[in-house]
Amino acid sequence: MDPQPRLVGQAVDILRRGGLIAYPTDSCYALGCTLDARDALARIRRIRQVGKNHHFTLVCANFAQLGQFVLVSNPTFRLVKNATPGPYTFILPATREVPRRMAHPKKHTVGVRIPDHRVARALVDALGEPIVSSTLLLPGHEDPPAEGWEVHELLGAQLDAIVDSGQVGVEPTTVVDLSGGELDVRREGAGDISRF
Repeated sequence: MDPQPRLVGQAVDILRRGGLIAYPTDSCYALGCTLDARDALARIRRIRQVGKNHHFTLVCANFAQLGQFVLVSNPTFRLVKNATPGPYTFILPATREVPRRMAHPKKHTVGVRIPDHRVARALVDALGEPIVSSTLLLPGHEDPPAEGWEVHELLGAQLDAIVDSGQVGVEPTTVVDLSGGELDVRREGAGDISRF
């Protein structure tokens, strides 16, 4: 079932006004805001209780968009291209397009991904820029919420919108760090690591 353009448009309007949303991906629910939404980014840090070394992920619509925000060598390009779209987050050196507050303070790296989920892709397509995201995994919880109503029960008042497309998975993305030249699987998740 394709996402309803009117509802996608409403969520994108909220993002453009600096809002914070929860939205479904091909791995699990994520919290999202725009690149210039300082307040929403601070809210994600508070909700997740993460510090300045937390790797945020730029959820991109396609490879061209991804290439604006990270430095990709030829071998890395092939590896990332073969695994996207899909439930993988790749940590790569950030370009100057990435605001400092979003990149890792010492390494100047950032996570990027291209999801294989109709709603997530529709949102990022309509927005025209990446959605700054973090897995909706709350402190003290083993798994992220799988349904919109659960997200609402846990965080309703702290979010500006919840995009509900029915049940999603509860396994976060597989995180692959490619920033140091060597491939380092930082987190084994929804993406199959045997392909690496």
